[in-house]
Amino acid sequence: MSVAVLLFLGLGLGLRGAAEGRRNRCYFNRTEEYCVCYNLSEETIGSIIQCLAATVVEFEGGDVEKYIAFPIGELDSSAIETLGSLVIQKIIIGNVLVPEILLARVLRFFSYTHVRELAFESCIFQGTGDWSDMDDQDLPIRSLSFHNVTSAPLTGHEQAFSSLGTWLGTLEELAVTGSRVTSLPCAIGRVLRALRSLSLAHNSLGDGSLSPAFCQGAFPRLQQLSLRHNNLSSYRRVCEGLELLQELGHLDLSHNELVAEPSSPCQWPASLRSFNLSNAGLDEVPTPLPPNLEVLDMSHNHLRAVDVSLSSLKKLFLNQNLLQAVPSLRNYPMLDTLHLDNNSIWELSRGEVKLLGLLQDVAVADNPFSCSCSGAGGLQALAATGHLGQGWPGDYRCHSPAEYRGWLVAQVPVSVLHCDLAAVVAPVCVILALLGVAGA
Repeated sequence: MSVAVLLFLGLGLGLRGAAEGRRNRCYFNRTEEYCVCYNLSEETIGSIIQCLAATVVEFEGGDVEKYIAFPIGELDSSAIETLGSLVIQKIIIGNVLVPEILLARVLRFFSYTHVRELAFESCIFQGTGDWSDMDDQDLPIRSLSFHNVTSAPLTGHEQAFSSLGTWLGTLEELAVTGSRVTSLPCAIGRVLRALRSLSLAHNSLGDGSLSPAFCQGAFPRLQQLSLRHNNLSSYRRVCEGLELLQELGHLDLSHNELVAEPSSPCQWPASLRSFNLSNAGLDEVPTPLPPNLEVLDMSHNHLRAVDVSLSSLKKLFLNQNLLQAVPSLRNYPMLDTLHLDNNSIWELSRGEVKLLGLLQDVAVADNPFSCSCSGAGGLQALAATGHLGQGWPGDYRCHSPAEYRGWLVAQVPVSVLHCDLAAVVAPVCVILALLGVAGA
């Protein structure tokens, strides 16, 4: 089997950050079943034998492009048997200039392996490949990722999508991250018929790029979508761009500067259960929200109030906002988790303590608590339920009054006599009244 075939099958795995004394050879970590090959060449190809027992391998660096004219014929039966006996499940190729024409000639040999994950990291894809040899060719790869890669725009590669259609139609996970992507052709979404998870995080997608990418018939099985760290701004247009994804269950729009415009007729997919709107620059809760949400993350925004009703919501994350009061828990009858850390809440009312005590996980750390009787007493009573989450007692400190500033809330003395005079006076009045009646 040629050197080029060995290289592109990824029989080598790289440790990022480079150990001292890096050489052009392979290293195998038997404990982790993890093999690394640096700058593999014809002279050092013999060391690749160490990787035969690895389940994860990476090829790091090298001059692959010099093999662009190297003749690559069909494999003989012994080479096919060798590839079929390997236990490699994941291959990572990093810091390589990848000529597409060579990749197109080699990719079909993956059909003889058991590789299910293929990742390209910090690679440059060059030229245009002839993908005709991949017509009707299936591969075992079900997860494909590209991180920090440079290539020609995907638009115009429709013929390649067509030739790769048999394989791409079985792909389940795809990630194209940190690669300055500005658009995604409708055609690729229609080819990716089995895709369940898609990450397009850390790119340059704008509001107008979503409707063409998620067109009619595209990504029919998609369940998880990450669009975090892009250039999205219009909550309404994002909703309109994704409304055809009828099986979408998890959506991540975090780290976009979204504007909550007046409510629009757009409807989110009814299948949406988990929605991440954290770090989205929101000053108010956007509407409409998906109607069947179970998990909503709106942490790290600028919200001063949350006045929405979601009957199916189970987990609500509102930490790092500007809230001065606990949202009405009656709006969330199924809620079991509520995080309100780092807001502007200074006191919990007796009614709020009672309702919060019914939840499984409550976090209210790092708020400017008033440690008056009701303030400290309410938190201590909530902690006594055992449902106050991580952070108690160390992250619960008094902001006022002055005599308790900086104290742990848990250490503030609370007594009925000092804190609830009515609780003492009322029984005394009753007793005196009874004594008066008896005396009469």
